[in-house]
Amino acid sequence: MDLQGLPYLLEPMAAAHVPTVAAIERRVFTHPWSLTNFMHEVEDNRFSEYLVLCYRPWIASGSADATRPRRFLRPLRRRAAEEDRSLLGYVGFWLMVDEGHISTLAVQPAWRGRGLGELLLSAIIGRAMERGASHATLEVRRTNAVAQALYRKYGFQFVGVRKGYYLDNHEDALIMTTDDLASAEYQALYARLQEALLERLRRADAAPPAGSEMEQHPPSPAPHAPED
Repeated sequence: MDLQGLPYLLEPMAAAHVPTVAAIERRVFTHPWSLTNFMHEVEDNRFSEYLVLCYRPWIASGSADATRPRRFLRPLRRRAAEEDRSLLGYVGFWLMVDEGHISTLAVQPAWRGRGLGELLLSAIIGRAMERGASHATLEVRRTNAVAQALYRKYGFQFVGVRKGYYLDNHEDALIMTTDDLASAEYQALYARLQEALLERLRRADAAPPAGSEMEQHPPSPAPHAPED
Protein backbone atom coordinates (compact mmCIF):
# COMPACT_ATOMS: atom_id res chain seq x y z
CA MET A 1 0.00 0.00 0.00
CA ASP A 2 1.37 3.39 -1.03
CA LEU A 3 0.47 6.25 1.33
CA GLN A 4 2.07 8.90 -0.87
CA GLY A 5 -0.03 12.04 -0.94
CA LEU A 6 -1.69 11.25 2.38
CA PRO A 7 -0.78 13.08 5.60
CA TYR A 8 -0.02 9.88 7.52
CA LEU A 9 3.12 7.92 8.25
CA LEU A 10 3.37 4.38 9.60
CA GLU A 11 6.61 3.41 11.29
CA PRO A 12 7.92 0.93 13.85
CA MET A 13 7.15 1.82 17.45
CA ALA A 14 10.28 2.96 19.30
CA ALA A 15 10.98 3.71 22.95
CA ALA A 16 10.42 7.42 22.31
CA HIS A 17 6.83 6.69 21.24
CA VAL A 18 5.94 4.66 24.33
CA PRO A 19 4.90 7.48 26.73
CA THR A 20 2.37 8.76 24.20
CA VAL A 21 1.21 5.25 23.35
CA ALA A 22 0.67 4.51 27.05
CA ALA A 23 -1.31 7.75 27.43
CA ILE A 24 -3.60 6.79 24.53
CA GLU A 25 -3.93 3.31 26.01
CA ARG A 26 -5.19 4.78 29.29
CA ARG A 27 -7.80 6.87 27.50
CA VAL A 28 -9.04 4.06 25.26
CA PHE A 29 -9.02 0.91 27.41
CA THR A 30 -10.57 0.22 30.81
CA HIS A 31 -7.74 -2.15 31.76
CA PRO A 32 -4.75 -0.58 29.97
CA TRP A 33 -1.25 -1.87 29.49
CA SER A 34 1.37 0.07 31.40
CA LEU A 35 4.30 2.01 30.01
CA THR A 36 6.51 -0.83 31.26
CA ASN A 37 4.48 -3.38 29.30
CA PHE A 38 4.94 -1.46 26.07
CA MET A 39 8.63 -0.85 26.71
CA HIS A 40 9.13 -4.59 27.14
CA GLU A 41 7.31 -5.27 23.88
CA VAL A 42 9.42 -2.73 21.99
CA GLU A 43 12.82 -3.47 23.47
CA ASP A 44 12.82 -7.08 24.67
CA ASN A 45 10.24 -9.19 22.84
CA ARG A 46 11.80 -10.41 19.61
CA PHE A 47 8.55 -12.13 18.64
CA SER A 48 6.54 -8.90 18.65
CA GLU A 49 6.18 -6.03 16.23
CA TYR A 50 4.42 -2.72 16.87
CA LEU A 51 3.61 0.17 14.55
CA VAL A 52 2.56 3.75 15.22
CA LEU A 53 0.52 5.98 12.93
CA CYS A 54 1.56 9.63 12.92
CA TYR A 55 0.03 12.74 11.40
CA ARG A 56 2.43 14.34 8.91
CA PRO A 57 0.56 17.09 7.02
CA TRP A 58 3.67 18.25 5.17
CA ILE A 59 3.89 14.89 3.39
CA ALA A 60 0.70 15.71 1.50
CA SER A 61 1.44 19.43 1.18
CA GLY A 62 4.13 19.20 -1.47
CA SER A 63 6.89 20.49 0.84
CA ALA A 64 10.53 19.78 0.03
CA ASP A 65 10.59 16.94 2.52
CA ALA A 66 7.75 15.23 0.64
CA THR A 67 9.38 15.09 -2.80
CA ARG A 68 10.83 11.58 -2.45
CA PRO A 69 8.57 8.51 -2.81
CA ARG A 70 7.55 7.14 0.57
CA ARG A 71 7.10 3.50 1.37
CA PHE A 72 4.14 2.10 3.29
CA LEU A 73 6.47 0.82 6.02
CA ARG A 74 10.15 1.51 6.50
CA PRO A 75 12.75 1.10 9.24
CA LEU A 76 12.86 3.75 11.93
CA ARG A 77 16.01 5.82 11.53
CA ARG A 78 17.38 8.99 13.05
CA ARG A 79 14.70 11.59 13.68
CA ALA A 80 14.01 14.45 16.01
CA ALA A 81 11.58 14.00 18.85
CA GLU A 82 8.00 14.45 17.70
CA GLU A 83 5.26 16.26 19.54
CA ASP A 84 2.94 13.86 21.28
CA ARG A 85 -0.16 15.14 19.52
CA SER A 86 1.07 13.86 16.15
CA LEU A 87 0.75 10.19 17.19
CA LEU A 88 -2.76 9.08 16.22
CA GLY A 89 -2.76 5.35 16.92
CA TYR A 90 -0.84 2.11 17.20
CA VAL A 91 -1.12 -1.61 16.60
CA GLY A 92 0.94 -4.70 17.39
CA PHE A 93 1.17 -8.44 17.00
CA TRP A 94 3.07 -11.40 18.35
CA LEU A 95 4.43 -14.00 15.96
CA MET A 96 3.59 -17.30 17.66
CA VAL A 97 5.04 -20.11 15.51
CA ASP A 98 3.07 -19.48 12.29
CA GLU A 99 0.30 -17.37 13.81
CA GLY A 100 0.17 -13.59 13.92
CA HIS A 101 -1.68 -12.77 17.14
CA ILE A 102 -2.87 -9.16 17.05
CA SER A 103 -2.34 -7.98 20.61
CA THR A 104 -3.58 -4.38 20.51
CA LEU A 105 -5.03 -1.73 18.22
CA ALA A 106 -6.08 1.78 19.22
CA VAL A 107 -6.79 5.18 17.65
CA GLN A 108 -7.00 8.54 19.40
CA PRO A 109 -10.73 9.03 20.15
CA ALA A 110 -10.88 12.38 18.33
CA TRP A 111 -9.56 10.75 15.13
CA ARG A 112 -11.97 7.83 14.97
CA GLY A 113 -14.33 7.39 12.04
CA ARG A 114 -11.70 8.24 9.40
CA GLY A 115 -10.55 4.74 8.48
CA LEU A 116 -7.39 4.92 10.59
CA GLY A 117 -8.24 1.84 12.65
CA GLU A 118 -8.68 -0.07 9.40
CA LEU A 119 -5.37 1.33 8.15
CA LEU A 120 -3.62 0.01 11.25
CA LEU A 121 -5.31 -3.38 10.94
CA SER A 122 -4.39 -3.66 7.27
CA ALA A 123 -0.80 -2.68 8.02
CA ILE A 124 -0.30 -5.24 10.76
CA ILE A 125 -1.86 -8.04 8.70
CA GLY A 126 0.59 -7.12 5.95
CA ARG A 127 3.52 -7.32 8.36
CA ALA A 128 2.29 -10.68 9.65
CA MET A 129 2.26 -11.95 6.07
CA GLU A 130 5.77 -10.65 5.46
CA ARG A 131 7.03 -12.42 8.58
CA GLY A 132 5.59 -15.74 7.48
CA ALA A 133 2.39 -16.01 9.51
CA SER A 134 -0.12 -18.37 7.95
CA HIS A 135 -3.05 -17.02 9.98
CA ALA A 136 -3.95 -13.91 11.96
CA THR A 137 -5.91 -14.15 15.19
CA LEU A 138 -7.20 -11.83 17.92
CA GLU A 139 -9.63 -11.48 20.80
CA VAL A 140 -12.51 -9.00 20.84
CA ARG A 141 -15.13 -8.15 23.44
CA ARG A 142 -18.44 -9.91 22.91
CA THR A 143 -20.21 -6.53 22.99
CA ASN A 144 -17.87 -4.72 20.57
CA ALA A 145 -19.96 -5.07 17.43
CA VAL A 146 -18.13 -2.29 15.55
CA ALA A 147 -14.73 -3.97 15.91
CA GLN A 148 -16.19 -7.36 15.07
CA ALA A 149 -17.61 -5.98 11.81
CA LEU A 150 -14.20 -4.62 10.80
CA TYR A 151 -12.50 -7.92 11.59
CA ARG A 152 -15.08 -9.89 9.62
CA LYS A 153 -14.46 -7.55 6.69
CA TYR A 154 -10.82 -8.70 6.74
CA GLY A 155 -11.75 -12.37 6.79
CA PHE A 156 -11.70 -13.06 10.53
CA GLN A 157 -14.18 -15.70 11.67
CA PHE A 158 -15.40 -16.67 15.15
CA VAL A 159 -13.64 -19.82 16.34
CA GLY A 160 -14.05 -19.80 20.11
CA VAL A 161 -14.70 -17.96 23.37
CA ARG A 162 -12.50 -17.04 26.33
CA LYS A 163 -14.87 -16.89 29.29
CA GLY A 164 -14.44 -13.91 31.61
CA TYR A 165 -11.35 -12.79 29.69
CA TYR A 166 -11.55 -9.05 30.41
CA LEU A 167 -10.55 -8.18 33.95
CA ASP A 168 -12.60 -5.00 34.36
CA ASN A 169 -16.03 -6.64 34.02
CA HIS A 170 -15.25 -10.32 33.30
CA GLU A 171 -16.76 -10.00 29.83
CA ASP A 172 -16.15 -12.88 27.45
CA ALA A 173 -13.69 -12.51 24.58
CA LEU A 174 -14.56 -13.88 21.18
CA ILE A 175 -11.61 -15.49 19.39
CA MET A 176 -11.44 -14.60 15.70
CA THR A 177 -9.06 -16.09 13.13
CA THR A 178 -8.45 -15.75 9.41
CA ASP A 179 -8.06 -18.47 6.84
CA ASP A 180 -4.64 -19.03 5.26
CA LEU A 181 -3.11 -15.60 4.64
CA ALA A 182 -1.07 -16.96 1.73
CA SER A 183 -4.06 -18.40 -0.11
CA ALA A 184 -5.07 -16.88 -3.43
CA GLU A 185 -8.50 -16.10 -2.02
CA TYR A 186 -7.17 -14.15 0.95
CA GLN A 187 -4.55 -12.33 -1.11
CA ALA A 188 -7.28 -11.19 -3.52
CA LEU A 189 -9.48 -10.04 -0.62
CA TYR A 190 -6.59 -8.17 0.98
CA ALA A 191 -5.70 -6.41 -2.29
CA ARG A 192 -9.31 -5.32 -2.85
CA LEU A 193 -9.60 -4.01 0.69
CA GLN A 194 -6.34 -2.07 0.43
CA GLU A 195 -7.48 -0.41 -2.78
CA ALA A 196 -10.84 0.55 -1.27
CA LEU A 197 -9.18 1.82 1.92
CA LEU A 198 -6.78 4.05 0.00
CA GLU A 199 -9.68 5.52 -1.94
CA ARG A 200 -11.53 6.20 1.31
CA LEU A 201 -8.50 7.86 2.91
CA ARG A 202 -7.92 10.07 -0.13
CA ARG A 203 -11.54 11.20 -0.13
CA ALA A 204 -11.73 11.74 3.63
CA ASP A 205 -11.12 15.02 5.38
CA ALA A 206 -7.65 14.61 6.89
CA ALA A 207 -7.69 17.91 8.78
CA PRO A 208 -7.27 17.77 12.56
CA PRO A 209 -10.55 17.53 14.49
CA ALA A 210 -12.19 20.92 15.09
CA GLY A 211 -11.10 22.51 18.34
CA SER A 212 -8.30 20.02 18.93
CA GLU A 213 -4.87 21.04 20.17
CA MET A 214 -3.38 19.86 16.88
CA GLU A 215 -5.68 22.16 14.90
CA GLN A 216 -4.43 25.12 16.91
CA HIS A 217 -0.76 24.04 16.93
CA PRO A 218 -0.06 21.74 13.96
CA PRO A 219 3.13 19.66 14.15
CA SER A 220 6.19 20.89 12.28
CA PRO A 221 8.43 18.75 10.08
CA ALA A 222 11.33 17.13 11.89
CA PRO A 223 14.66 18.77 10.95
CA HIS A 224 16.18 15.33 10.32
CA ALA A 225 13.51 13.40 8.44
CA PRO A 226 14.00 9.66 8.00
CA GLU A 227 15.84 8.58 4.88
CA ASP A 228 14.05 6.34 2.38
